[in-house]
Amino acid sequence: MSTSPLSEKVRELIRNSRIVSFASWDDTYSTDVIQCFQAADDESRYLTDEDLSQIQTGVPETAASLAIAQAFRDQASAIVDEARSQVLETFPGITQADGDLYPAERAKACWRDFWHFLRCITYGIAGQRTDYTSTDGLHSMQLLYQELQVPLEAMVVGLEGIKQASLKRSEASTPDVAPYFDHLIRELKQFR
Repeated sequence: MSTSPLSEKVRELIRNSRIVSFASWDDTYSTDVIQCFQAADDESRYLTDEDLSQIQTGVPETAASLAIAQAFRDQASAIVDEARSQVLETFPGITQADGDLYPAERAKACWRDFWHFLRCITYGIAGQRTDYTSTDGLHSMQLLYQELQVPLEAMVVGLEGIKQASLKRSEASTPDVAPYFDHLIRELKQFR
């Protein structure tokens, strides 16, 4: 989140900050289904319609959760925009010259993290597993945030904003998705 060239330490922390892990999922899912999730994460993308179809074929009981993950994917820009607005409202001046998200590249990197947080959460929702994070990846991310002096309180507010914006978009009849957001919020709060 800096305009100066990134140090080798920061570049390594970025590489190691892969916060998703499907290692514990092999007790529930076949290798093919896990590979589908892993391929999406390896490419830093949301699950595609093809991925969702493949997962549903392998695990039909995930249909409702897959539909929610798809809806959040399709509304990711709007969800992230709402979360960004919440951060800007809660921390006025954060993007100004003396703010923690200045210059603009710092702010853009944080908004990009919001997009990735939602992406990771949709994997958990699609897989109906709240244990979708990697302890090592989260630790590297914590070190990265410390190194880059990322405003953690603002990131937590943003993640809570992602949760609220997403929940507004889920129907009352759908499965409860709050625990998937709460898991990552708890993890991020431990960075303090």
